[in-house]
Amino acid sequence: MKKLIKNIALIWIVASISFLISCRGVETDDTSDNDQEYEATLVQEIGIELFADGFVAPLGIIPANDDTGRKFLFDQEGVIWIFDQDGSLLDEPFLDLRDAIVDLNAGFDERGLLGMALHPDFKDNNRLFVHYSGHLRDDAPEGWNHTGVIAEFTVSEDDINKADIDSERIVMYIDQPQSNHNGGDIVFCPDGYLYIPLGDGGGSNDTGFGHPEIGHGQDISTILGAILRIDVDGEEPYGIPSDNPFVDQDGRDEIYAYGLRNPYSISFDTMGENKLFAADVGQDLWEEINIIEKGGNYGWNIKEGTHCFDPDNPTEPPEECREVGYLGEPLIDPILEYRNARHGGIGIAVIGGFVYRGEAIPDLFGEYIFGDWSLGFAEGDGTIFAAHQDNDEWVFRELSVSGKENGRLELFVLGFGQDKDNELYILTTENSGPTGNTGQVFKLVPAE
Repeated sequence: MKKLIKNIALIWIVASISFLISCRGVETDDTSDNDQEYEATLVQEIGIELFADGFVAPLGIIPANDDTGRKFLFDQEGVIWIFDQDGSLLDEPFLDLRDAIVDLNAGFDERGLLGMALHPDFKDNNRLFVHYSGHLRDDAPEGWNHTGVIAEFTVSEDDINKADIDSERIVMYIDQPQSNHNGGDIVFCPDGYLYIPLGDGGGSNDTGFGHPEIGHGQDISTILGAILRIDVDGEEPYGIPSDNPFVDQDGRDEIYAYGLRNPYSISFDTMGENKLFAADVGQDLWEEINIIEKGGNYGWNIKEGTHCFDPDNPTEPPEECREVGYLGEPLIDPILEYRNARHGGIGIAVIGGFVYRGEAIPDLFGEYIFGDWSLGFAEGDGTIFAAHQDNDEWVFRELSVSGKENGRLELFVLGFGQDKDNELYILTTENSGPTGNTGQVFKLVPAE
């Protein structure tokens, strides 16, 4: 996320072949000359309906794919909760990982319980996966900040609303040099593979302590600054899909795409080509949304968005920079970008969402709904956006929240969620960090 967020304390804040349900990658039109248009006028209202509150810092909500009608909510502090079929919150947590997670800074922190995914066959095998920020392991490089963990749990044999805490199986350790830029969401696609977005290791500019000379984003010998794709049904601790781009050649086999700064939020479209969207939080000037291609290099830290980037002078883009990566591969531009609010733009940190495939708001069907954390730091002033492709160009607009004086949420935006009917939820808080109990979940509904 932004350098400012990092310096103050840091809020934490997806192909080479087309397919319908395989999620193995998509070919997209060249967007290198794409001049994205932002419609500043609030042309459409949207409603929000309180679904639940009283959380610390809710980051995501996902449906149980087991015909029970339940929904799981994961909170940054390290707790997973369950809503029953009627939408009532159960009294006891499904899984409590607070003891396994590093101590979080109340003011700002990008660490914590960052992602959760249910195995595609969860109904039959009761397997689930989480991404959390654990304590620095003994084998980590000296002086690094913490160790990220991808872990598997199973549901208790005695209670479907409880995970067996003793069933934890470590799938992957991810040593992190700094506290920020940890990525977040982990997601399965119908191909059965697990996709893991990871930031560049933190700090700023993808340089300095714990960063290679060309930066983690461009260094394919490291898994940081990349989206990984692994087979959790393969040999332990995990298998490698045979068509991953660096199998049998130089580069980490786990990498699916790279050149990313902090892909905090990723999601697959549930229809069409199942395109993989990634919101990549920018440095100082630009926020961006990408459609991820297998083997794609998304430019960081050669570029920030569509613009050249100089790690030694991050607020002054050079007139020229490399147009290819260090392997001679093309750099893929985002489908859309917007300027950071600290430099005359419309938000501080992009928060990715979902392509809307529900029925409640027909006007938004097929649009990518996403948000931004806030316009400032003193109090929450987050935004909801809607984007769609108009011929070869992506355009987006701000959605005005019905009932709000300025049309904005007046809260910090932490994440988005989706239920089994593909209706969307937005997760918010009044606080800039993981503290208190002001976390709320709102369902997106038609404006009154």
